[in-house]
Amino acid sequence: EVQLVESGGGLVQPGGSLRLSCAASGFTFSLYSMSWVRQAPGKGREWVSGIDSGGGSISYADSVKGRFTISRDNAKNTLYLQMSSLKPEDTAVYHCAKGGRWTYDPDSWGQGTQVTVSS
Repeated sequence: EVQLVESGGGLVQPGGSLRLSCAASGFTFSLYSMSWVRQAPGKGREWVSGIDSGGGSISYADSVKGRFTISRDNAKNTLYLQMSSLKPEDTAVYHCAKGGRWTYDPDSWGQGTQVTVSS
């Protein structure tokens, strides 16, 4: 079955950077769009970024545009999210998901990786 394992989160100061990774298995990774979504305590799910199967079409939520960069390495079945200029409001559990902004499956998320932005 579909398995998505996120890593790379941690504690970082405001203005700092982190690179998240998502290792995918159980499906043909190169054929699917992928997304990053996040959820902060007491708040709803927020779609963050998406990338098409070949990596040529990319989109971002307004809240992260200009600061985050999504990419993928289909040869490694891995999705990435480079996060820069981090803000406290970026604090959340970050998940990757199979599918794009309108087609991702939130029920297929793994445990996610915690990102905490605090001084």
